[in-house]
Amino acid sequence: MKNFLSRYGVWILAVAAVAAVGLSVVSYFTSTSSILENTAGVLTSPFRYAAESVSEWVDDKRHYYQSFNELLAENAQLRAEVAELRANARQADRDREENARFRELLGLREQRRDLEFESAMVVERSSSNWTRTLTLNEGTKHGVAVNNVVVSSEGYLIGVVTEVGLNWCTVQTIIDTDTELGALLFRTGDVVIAEGDFALMREKRLRVSYLPADTALLVGDYIVTSGLGGYYPSNIVIGTVESVETDDNGLAQYAILTPMCDFDTQTEVFIIKSFDIVE
Repeated sequence: MKNFLSRYGVWILAVAAVAAVGLSVVSYFTSTSSILENTAGVLTSPFRYAAESVSEWVDDKRHYYQSFNELLAENAQLRAEVAELRANARQADRDREENARFRELLGLREQRRDLEFESAMVVERSSSNWTRTLTLNEGTKHGVAVNNVVVSSEGYLIGVVTEVGLNWCTVQTIIDTDTELGALLFRTGDVVIAEGDFALMREKRLRVSYLPADTALLVGDYIVTSGLGGYYPSNIVIGTVESVETDDNGLAQYAILTPMCDFDTQTEVFIIKSFDIVE
C-alpha cells in the first residue's frame, strides 16, 4: 500500500483536483442554467449585441426623421403665418395711405367748400419739347370734363384737363408752353399773367409777365390764381417767386415762378369739377 501511494499518489491527487474543479464547474452551471444553454448564450451573444445596436440605430433614425418631418411641418406653418403677417402689413400700409388721402381730400373740401373735387390716380406721364402732360384714370363717367382744373393733395395747382375719355383724361401741366392764366400777387394783390415758357419748361418753371411798374415783388412771394375769366378757381396756389428779371430791352420786368408741386412725384391728384366763378 505504501509503495502504491508513493508510486501513484501524485496522480491520484491530480485526478482528485481535476475532479474537484470539474464538480465545481458543473455545480455552478447546474445552479444557473444548462451547459448547452450557456454555450448557446456565449455563441449568440455577439449577434444579440449586433441586433440590439441595429435596433437602437433604427430607433434613432426613426426619431430623427419624425423630428425632421415635424420641423418641416412647423416651418411650413411659420412661413404661412409670416406670409399672412406680411400681407396684413401691406394691407395696413394701403389702408393708412388711403386714410391719409381721404384726410387730405377732406381737408381740401373743408378749406374750399366752393369747390367740388374728384380724386384720380396718375397712370402716365408724357413730355416733349413743347408739352408736359399727365394722364389720369378718371373720365366722363366720373363727371370729368375738358377745362377742369387739377390740383395736388395740398391744393397746389397742377394743370387743366385738355382731353377726356370714358375713364381717362389728359392734363396739361402749368409748365406747358401753352399755359396762360390770370394770376395774383398774393401779398400785394397785383394782377399778372402766369405763362409757360419754352426756355423755362425744362427747368420746371413759369414766367410771370405784365408786372406793374411800381410793384414791390420779392423773392418768395406767393402767386395764386386770380379766378378772373371763369377758367380757374380763385386763390389756388401756383408757386413762389424765384427771381425778378428784366427783359432784353430793359424796359419791363418779369418774374421766374417755381411751382409748389413736383409733377414727377404726383401719384394721386384732385380734379375740380365745379367752382364758384369770380365776377
